[in-house]
Amino acid sequence: MPRPKFDYTLNYAELNLRQQPELYRVGIGEQGVLLVQPYKGEILPYWKFATPEKARESSEKIYGLFLEYLAAGDFVGADMARKFLQMGYTRARRYANHKGGKKYDGPVPDDKKGQSGAHGRAELPRAPEDPVKAEAARIFKAKWDEAEANPEYATQKKEWKGRYG
Repeated sequence: MPRPKFDYTLNYAELNLRQQPELYRVGIGEQGVLLVQPYKGEILPYWKFATPEKARESSEKIYGLFLEYLAAGDFVGADMARKFLQMGYTRARRYANHKGGKKYDGPVPDDKKGQSGAHGRAELPRAPEDPVKAEAARIFKAKWDEAEANPEYATQKKEWKGRYG
């Protein structure tokens, strides 16, 4: 059975998913990471990946929030923190591979804004790898892997999917 995707039809600007957690869908990968409030507002200020030092500080802070959300039984918050760790890795890798971070040719189609993916656009050629951004990516990947391997996260995720799909 295919995993339910993130519901982009909801008006996230007006929703507080801490108050209405049943509306949250895990989705695939980073889906919804820059939409779901209040978590976006709580986590985004700490999300930095420009240098290994910033990546280390950022990933440790976000992982700390991940643990706090888990301890509070707030799976939505924990999953959002996990998504920010994943996004730290993917964005740093993008900048490691593409100078300036632009991966695809042309603008995102209006009906796809806020969603990840190529959306029919060609991938731009890769530049020589930027070792600073590659190290930042490695730092985020380690914390993302740590979050994914957390037994309490696995338990809460299973319970969440059993309850809400």
